[in-house]
Amino acid sequence: MSSNSSATRAFISPGTNVENQPFWDGAAAGRFLLKTCKACGHAHFYPRAICPHCFSDQTAWQESAGLGTIYSYSVMRRVEVPYAIAYVTLDEGVTVMSNIVDADLDKLAIGQRVKVAFRPSEGGVTIPVFTPA
Repeated sequence: MSSNSSATRAFISPGTNVENQPFWDGAAAGRFLLKTCKACGHAHFYPRAICPHCFSDQTAWQESAGLGTIYSYSVMRRVEVPYAIAYVTLDEGVTVMSNIVDADLDKLAIGQRVKVAFRPSEGGVTIPVFTPA
């Protein structure tokens, strides 16, 4: 039985704070922002001031193209509205956990190309999700 994740499902509002607010502001503007370290050059996610690779505080926001591949995923079916969550490895090398939307849940696959999309959460914060590319 095929299921499509386009059915209405509420997304929980994330916690925002002064350190990650630029990420959420970017999402509200339709931009997926990553922190990149000026010292070692690595991008990282989740948004934080200190680079987890070299511990430098010389980090800056950069816009991601929002393209990547599914590294791993899980489909939740024992809920009112079935949905999928996935680890998505962005082309920038960063892996993020997010929802997969607007997809046939039975046709998702590891290695599948996806692109970022944005959805409102219950609290009004816009969150990044991914859809097949």
